[in-house]
Amino acid sequence: MTVAFSRVEDALTIDPTIAWRMQFDQLNIGLEIEDGADQTVLIGPERIELKEGVSADSHVVLTAKASAWDEFAKDEPAVGYQTIASLIEEQHMRVRAGDIMDYARNAMMLEKLFATLRQPKTLDAAPHAEIEIEDITGRYIRMNLEGRPHRIYFEEAGQGTPLLCLHTAGADGRQYRALLNDPEITKDFRVIVFDLPWHGKSSPPPGFHLEHYRLTTDKYVDTVMAFKNALNLDQPVVMGCSIGGRAVLHLGLRHGSAFKAAIGLQSAMHAESRSQTQMGLLDKHVLYRPDVHGGEVSAASVMGIMSPNSPAKDEWETLWHYMQGGPGIFAGDLYYYFVDGDLRNGLVDGYDTDECPLYLLTGEYDLSASPEMTAELATAVGATHFEVMKGLGHFPMSENPEQFRKYLLPVLEKIKAQ
Repeated sequence: MTVAFSRVEDALTIDPTIAWRMQFDQLNIGLEIEDGADQTVLIGPERIELKEGVSADSHVVLTAKASAWDEFAKDEPAVGYQTIASLIEEQHMRVRAGDIMDYARNAMMLEKLFATLRQPKTLDAAPHAEIEIEDITGRYIRMNLEGRPHRIYFEEAGQGTPLLCLHTAGADGRQYRALLNDPEITKDFRVIVFDLPWHGKSSPPPGFHLEHYRLTTDKYVDTVMAFKNALNLDQPVVMGCSIGGRAVLHLGLRHGSAFKAAIGLQSAMHAESRSQTQMGLLDKHVLYRPDVHGGEVSAASVMGIMSPNSPAKDEWETLWHYMQGGPGIFAGDLYYYFVDGDLRNGLVDGYDTDECPLYLLTGEYDLSASPEMTAELATAVGATHFEVMKGLGHFPMSENPEQFRKYLLPVLEKIKAQ
């Protein structure tokens, strides 16, 4: 056993937000180490203590092999070992608790706590050399969707072929901030990013307070097409990530002739969560319940599908977008991702890549739409292009924009040459 768990006792000096988070609670975490020495971490207001053995009053017990903790503690861990959530998802760790919500509601704190077993990332955020106004225009468009008035926010930059970008579940168009500011892209492409209704700066429709938000395939596809038509976009390229990566498939199937090409980031025919099943959380509605901070739990839930190689400033800005989501919106989007938008029904066989060329890019650290799942999709549709992005996770355009553009630029060149 090489992991020095004693380092967690210094976590409060490394990350003072843990002390703030735990001032209202106390949590005992038992560490059941297979082939190693069991421990218990006692976490409370302004204190973190380590005791030998698994305490009988542990609220949560994490069981894993010593080798799994060793891999987790590396500065660049292997895929599936990057977070506590990914250890659970890939079944390298088991969780038991008297009340599993003791784990769920404290998931973000626990991720930050055990992250101190690694060397902290350098925060590379030098002051701006001078004041600069970005060449991005943000506007609202008033339009009707499903017979109801909506006010949709969108941003754009550049000129040339429209590149319509779809954000991920529970987030908004800020994820594409780097693309909007990339002159090598905007010199040939008019990058357009809009916030889905209920997301970001887009308002929910009047009467939203009386309904439960849930995204469906029809609603998603119709919204994208309505926005495209409202802006009179002729043969745009559509690029989406996560649920957006699923949506480009449905758009290609239903309206392929309306698009010059589709780019699927983290695309797969379906999604599933083994960890939710293992922990018995499927019926707990963790993302939307009054006794849980929905934004914090949403951010913690996506940490497990991000790359440990992401720069700290971009990683945490990506997570900040999730912390700001409206109540129940992330959960409502996941209905489309996990249920209604599932394409294991044979429909994907009808995708015509001659009509709408399909380019697929997937980050190697993504456990939600893994490279293997995207490869299966690529084979099923005869994708125009498929590539695994090394060192990237589920949010390539926002968690590591510099690395992502190395994969995107060649794809855009191919599309220009079509």
